[in-house]
Amino acid sequence: MERSFRLIFVLMTGFMAAVFGVLLLYGQPGQFREVIANPEFQFAALFTLGTTVLATVAAVLAAIPCGFVLARHSFPGKALLDTLLDLPIVLPPLVSGVALLILFGPVLGNGLSRLGQDVVFTARGVVIAQWFIATPFAIKTFSQAFAAIDPRYEKVARTLGHTSWQTFYRVTLPMARKGILGGVAMTWARTLGEFGATAMLAGVTRMKTETLSAAVYLSVSVGDLPFALTTATVLWLAALTVLVIFRGVTGAGMRT
Repeated sequence: MERSFRLIFVLMTGFMAAVFGVLLLYGQPGQFREVIANPEFQFAALFTLGTTVLATVAAVLAAIPCGFVLARHSFPGKALLDTLLDLPIVLPPLVSGVALLILFGPVLGNGLSRLGQDVVFTARGVVIAQWFIATPFAIKTFSQAFAAIDPRYEKVARTLGHTSWQTFYRVTLPMARKGILGGVAMTWARTLGEFGATAMLAGVTRMKTETLSAAVYLSVSVGDLPFALTTATVLWLAALTVLVIFRGVTGAGMRT
């Protein structure tokens, strides 16, 4: 049995290496330099960096209290609400994008326009779509990190005179920091790869709502393979870096 499992493991890892290896081996170095100097690529890279950082910060701010409540409290309907928060993980991003489009378009669009806060087909819509898709990952990770802490530490802190906020910042957060930092890294990686919901809510417009994922789609649709290949390579390297950081922070890669 073990021999068969090892063979499948080797074949699977070899296939993964082959799939992603072509990104590095297929392109020409000159093409990469030319694409990276392209103003459209530079816009997409900076735009992606800005929107993903904002979306990740917003996701963390929402996920910490949600994750703590799910980890520490039991209440009627908890399983249902937990499932509701998980829906963006299992739903196709296009479905989430359609729901966001209806909410911020026909339902709230006129009110937001009067406030000068349009969401549909704007950069704001990109951030909201990325936040909506990535936040459930952060909630899930943070909840697991909080649940792994022995509540007796928090009870001891309370008996020593700490308020609930002091206990949270001085005991709970430091003890959950590895899980939270790993969750932040994975959340940012999820915002980086988001495309479906973003395309539905913010559109895919060059030099306006063009993220790196959207740039890959746009360049492939017009047959610009060098641009698509370079952009995909940059995304791949970013994802690889995040995973390495995640494993380094959580210690998941220390096993040999």
